[in-house]
Amino acid sequence: MTQSPASRRRLFNIAAIVVVLAIGITAILLTRKPAEQAQATTRKPAAAELPPLQAAPDKAAIALLPAGHRFVKPGALTVATVAAALPLGDYAADGKQVIGVEPDIARLVATSLGLELHLVPVAWADWPLGLESGKYDAVIANVTVTELRKQKFDFSSYRYDLLGIYTRSDGPIKQITQPSDVAGLKVVVGASTNQDQILRHWDARNVAAGLKPVEFQYFDDAVVGRLAVITGRADVSFEPNATGAYAARDGKVRRVGLFPGGWPQAAAISVTTRKGSGLAEAITQAINAQIDSGLYAKALVRWNLAEEAVPRSQTNPPGLGEL
Repeated sequence: MTQSPASRRRLFNIAAIVVVLAIGITAILLTRKPAEQAQATTRKPAAAELPPLQAAPDKAAIALLPAGHRFVKPGALTVATVAAALPLGDYAADGKQVIGVEPDIARLVATSLGLELHLVPVAWADWPLGLESGKYDAVIANVTVTELRKQKFDFSSYRYDLLGIYTRSDGPIKQITQPSDVAGLKVVVGASTNQDQILRHWDARNVAAGLKPVEFQYFDDAVVGRLAVITGRADVSFEPNATGAYAARDGKVRRVGLFPGGWPQAAAISVTTRKGSGLAEAITQAINAQIDSGLYAKALVRWNLAEEAVPRSQTNPPGLGEL
């Protein structure tokens, strides 16, 4: 039976639609593959993969605890932390236990003081008021010492605050050592962060000197921002070195720049306690005891942060001023 011209047109249109749909589906799958690969590199470990680091009680640290101090929870050190991103702190694969270098440091401090650890996940914006009001004994949440913060809080340093610039492993950029090196680059950076402020300062100086401006790229999802660097849609990312170094373990990106977190000033990440609570000296001693024991180094090594180690903890070290 001979088909009519109208029937042939309908069959042709159906076939064309099928082809277009097949091409579209293939394109979607190909687009998803790099994103899925990038997400695979951020797999959260199970808590069982990271045995807790338990310190022996340190007599010198315990002796420095203020007499009669009332802890939020008797017999425990209540520590606020932010469960947002590894290697600093996040929920393990089971979604229950918080893991990361911050919880590890918190446990070392608590057990050095002969106390249990009571870890409380909080939003970053909530820790200052919570600490001031006595909801927590301490905060361990990647808090940088600043002179302004020292008016309200005491500090015990445990890591250097470093910022890293990362590019794709096979990319042409070899080294970034000064502000002029970022001129004209597409830079992934977190909005309203310290590194964003530093980059804007560099960019303004470069433009005033007649150099090309930076193209700022902001992403709500860190995985998508990293994918932009891996695929070459962005030249580099400017981020806390801790998160950059942890992500770089898969070899897809490499670091080309390292700067102090308060550029040009050095900065320290510290355990934060209420001003005048008397806990800071004891916590400083607890950290130094675990530097001596080797457990401190073990905590940093397993999160790829050995280069951020401090040789000794200090109570209320110099803080950052205004950039």
